[in-house]
Amino acid sequence: MVEIKNLEQATSEPDFWLDQKKAVVVGKRLEAAKQETDVWQKLLAEIADAEELVALEDLDQQMIDTLAQQVKQLTTRLDGLEFYVLFNGPYDRADAIISIHAGTGGVEAQDWAQMLERMYSRFVEERGWQMEIIDRVLANEAGIKRVMISVKGAWAYGHLRSESGVHRLVRISPFDAEQLRQTSFALVEVLPDLPETEAMVISETELEWEFHRAGGPGGQNVNKVSSAVRLKHLPSGIVVECRSERSQHQNRAMALSILRAKLLERQEAEKLEDIGKIKGKVERAEWGRQIRSYVLQPYQMVKDHRTNYSETDTTAVLDGEIMGFVESHLRDKR
Repeated sequence: MVEIKNLEQATSEPDFWLDQKKAVVVGKRLEAAKQETDVWQKLLAEIADAEELVALEDLDQQMIDTLAQQVKQLTTRLDGLEFYVLFNGPYDRADAIISIHAGTGGVEAQDWAQMLERMYSRFVEERGWQMEIIDRVLANEAGIKRVMISVKGAWAYGHLRSESGVHRLVRISPFDAEQLRQTSFALVEVLPDLPETEAMVISETELEWEFHRAGGPGGQNVNKVSSAVRLKHLPSGIVVECRSERSQHQNRAMALSILRAKLLERQEAEKLEDIGKIKGKVERAEWGRQIRSYVLQPYQMVKDHRTNYSETDTTAVLDGEIMGFVESHLRDKR
């Protein structure tokens, strides 16, 4: 309610519509906040009605059965809403950008990176979110070297941020004639895709741009103009590449958005390091920090090493059913 009050006050300012981009963002946020509040108020009203019925003394069996069914439905809805209370990060409502990088190990690791890409694609599709490949580099034999994916949907970053870190696969290699067990690694990074009005301002003098044709699989050009973009942030050395089948203008905008997210992540990491000096260990998405193991041989189990949550249906997990891991991490953080 406090947020709604603050947003309504912002929309009533005389100069509110002077910055139309910011006004649209604030308007959408206000509408979403009101919808969320309405859902909670409706549920609380129905719970109050059920409590009044329970207090009655002359309930017949049919009324008792109806009330029991109603309470069951209310409990299910309450559990669903309670899950969203776990989202307490400042950017949890935002869209997300997922990057997957194959680790060392050649074709085995590159195949594992593609398996993770498929897992997240299924997870995104199941939620009805929108997904777009920003940048993708295929490996020579099988799999991918890296991929960057834009995910647009309600609470996308809140759901996916727990996936940041190193993912480990243990299996019998399909690429090894001797059928030996292999261990592969891939790094997953998840960034919030923030509206320009909420992101930091970057001076054009800090940027170095390069433009070239977007190459498709096998090296062929997917277009005849220089639409692919390579952006370097000179002060930090961060490099971003976008080579999707879009216009140069769209790829420029996406590259800037990713750069802002990476700079924001760096700022947050620096804050965490300062906090870590006081509180102890701080988790970061980088090599050497394995967050989850997917063991397909000699037994089957997927285990998150941060929460100790595990599942034995590895096929379902690799088909995108990762909500158990998402929720366990959110509850652990909270």
